[in-house]
Amino acid sequence: MRIYLDHNATTPTDPSVVAAMTNVLGEQFGNASSLHSFGQAAKIIVDDARADVAGLIGAGPQEIVFTSGGTESDNLAIRGIAEALLPTKRRHLIATSIEHEAVLHTLTALAKRDWIATLLPVDGSGVVDPQALEAVITDDTALVSVMHANNEIGTIQPLAVLAAIAHRHGAIFHTDAVQSIGKMKVNVTDLDVDLLSLSAHKCYGPKGVGALWIRRGSRLVQTMTGGKQERNRRAGTENVPGIAGLGTAARLALQRTETEADRIAALRDILEAGILRRVSGTLINGDPTRRISNTTNISFDRVEAESLLIALDLEGIAVSTGSACSSGTLQPSHVLRAMGYSSHRAQNSIRFSLGTRNTAAEIDRVIDVLPNLVDKLRNTARASSVLTQQSSLDGG
Repeated sequence: MRIYLDHNATTPTDPSVVAAMTNVLGEQFGNASSLHSFGQAAKIIVDDARADVAGLIGAGPQEIVFTSGGTESDNLAIRGIAEALLPTKRRHLIATSIEHEAVLHTLTALAKRDWIATLLPVDGSGVVDPQALEAVITDDTALVSVMHANNEIGTIQPLAVLAAIAHRHGAIFHTDAVQSIGKMKVNVTDLDVDLLSLSAHKCYGPKGVGALWIRRGSRLVQTMTGGKQERNRRAGTENVPGIAGLGTAARLALQRTETEADRIAALRDILEAGILRRVSGTLINGDPTRRISNTTNISFDRVEAESLLIALDLEGIAVSTGSACSSGTLQPSHVLRAMGYSSHRAQNSIRFSLGTRNTAAEIDRVIDVLPNLVDKLRNTARASSVLTQQSSLDGG
């Protein structure tokens, strides 16, 4: 039995999405910018997908810009707004300390060009206190960027409250909603945001395509220059197959978000309770209630997370130590460190993120397998520590 519990990294492509993309690749190969019938057929596909994505978040189709994914959407939002507001002399940018690297590294790049970047702290549950934003925002602030749900711990931020603060100071508010789309209801009017980033492969669509919602009237400078595609906001020939896949994924997400969220949350809670009950020295990282339905992040005392990840993989169980975009690094999670956790706890933490295909039988197997694996790793670490101490004494 192979068990996939890393849906925050990517999701399996839904069969309906594959079918839609296959049809476009095989039959509807036209360039959506061409005026002949082949091009117009492709344009209809793009327009339909635009309407589906807009419908998922309660927006207007003309406000949707297709991109290559969440990273480009974040870059277009932050860089595009920053450039557009240059004449106003607003050069202050605000984000949280637990943002995705697509946001954090973009702020770092802009800081080298004389923008001022401020990172908001979070509390021990990973939530931003609105007072923290009130304390640092000024009339020079151009943009505030706060993710909707965190990719590592699943914590949901109070976006409407934060956006209201930003708007009182005349700042634009952007949210990276890559992890919340398809897992909970997301409505741009309710959230009161001005820009929203999303990615297809996080909600059972294809990799390499995403979208940025831009509230009508928002000024934004395109960051990719060339043709006049996407209403002059993102140049380049449209990825029609990918866009068709995103549109289908968005339509499916709208249909199943509420019912599947409850089922997945129930499985997540069973998994979480089983691990805490059967494995000693375990703690939940993040807010236990205000989080997306599929995510739990658990620290295992005296166990190196990467060793446990490998041990689980050998048992056919796929999990993560955090953001897939940071894999391969030896640094502890910046999210957990920002929450005030020690390096030890941050390096001992595993993320389990469930999806629509997970079953109760799979969850039971994970709960059965974990205790022995953790015991073996702790015993190995203990034996290694004893040998190290003995070697030190002998050397003395």
